[in-house]
Amino acid sequence: MTVPATDRPTACLALADGTLFYGMGFGATGQTVAELCFNTAMTGYQEIMTDPSYAGQIVTFTFPHIGNVGVNPQDDETADPFAAGMVVKWMPTEPSNWRAIQHIDDWLTARGRIAIGGVDTRRLTRAIRQSGAPHVALTHDPDGNFDVEALVAAARGFSGLEGLDLAKEVTCAQSYHWNEMRWAWPEGYSPQTDPKHKVVAVDYGAKRNILRCLASAGCDVTVLPATATYEDVLAHNPDGVFLSNGPGDPAATGAYAVPMIRGVLDNTDLPVFGICLGHQMLALALGAQTIKMNHGHHGANHPVKDHDTGKVEITSMNHGFAVDAQTLPDRVIETHTSLFDGSNCGIRVDGRPVWSVQHHPEASPGPQDSYYLFERFAKAMAERAA
Repeated sequence: MTVPATDRPTACLALADGTLFYGMGFGATGQTVAELCFNTAMTGYQEIMTDPSYAGQIVTFTFPHIGNVGVNPQDDETADPFAAGMVVKWMPTEPSNWRAIQHIDDWLTARGRIAIGGVDTRRLTRAIRQSGAPHVALTHDPDGNFDVEALVAAARGFSGLEGLDLAKEVTCAQSYHWNEMRWAWPEGYSPQTDPKHKVVAVDYGAKRNILRCLASAGCDVTVLPATATYEDVLAHNPDGVFLSNGPGDPAATGAYAVPMIRGVLDNTDLPVFGICLGHQMLALALGAQTIKMNHGHHGANHPVKDHDTGKVEITSMNHGFAVDAQTLPDRVIETHTSLFDGSNCGIRVDGRPVWSVQHHPEASPGPQDSYYLFERFAKAMAERAA
């Protein structure tokens, strides 16, 4: 379908400082409050909207052509979007991709997510970079009736992400087995037939393509909820433990995640691999601290330097908190840093097969530079079993 054009704004984005952005609404009607971030990726808006790491956030897309290739079930990273809404420059046109089966407007409407188009996203992005990720209220009213004072008050009333544990809200309700591998032409997604390593993946907000990468690397994956204990993990007799991505304040999630990870580290020699929130959970378990970033890292073009090899990888990122490298214990080595701002992007424990990275090596969307990390995890498990 084509989103109808009208001269009157049908959506309004209100920042907590009173700044207002008017535009044309699409997707669901109503109102939502959240933290506002921006994402610089040129592709993969469907994967971004369904990434659980965006829970509690509205995404401003800096690339203007959002929605133009439509949506399809294969590209969902989870069953429903976790991002609270989207902000775009240009209204989406009719889908122009052979894989599309639905217009993004219908997709958002069916899933209760609000979007606003016609916004000066360059101005909005500059504001986020200069002043930090703001609290906002976004409303879509087809009649264009807005209570501006109430919207600003709603934005100011948002509690923010600091101190907020969102992993419990996005994690799986119960354990399950995963055996689907990465997409390949022409078969698409195919089941794994020859698993070699039993892996417990702790779900703090895991994306499907992360689990597919583990399966493609030879892992027989059992996914456990975020609240799994050390005893829950060891009951599966795994060859390795994987800590997934996820949203919210890592210090809040760490209240229950850190004891589990410490149990694994203190009582076993299992390989441990974490990404994104899992990276932050591992760092906390090792004695480091995390900090809230000004506006975070969200995109598919972030350069990260691997200090072990000197190689620079272009990576996908989605995080608003970071590990404070100044707090890393002596036995924990910083392995990766961002070339944008020097923030920590990876650690490893000296002499043990325990490491993590801040970026998303499954790259959905994004480049494939960091996929080798899954293979490194599989190699560590094979060496332990030898």
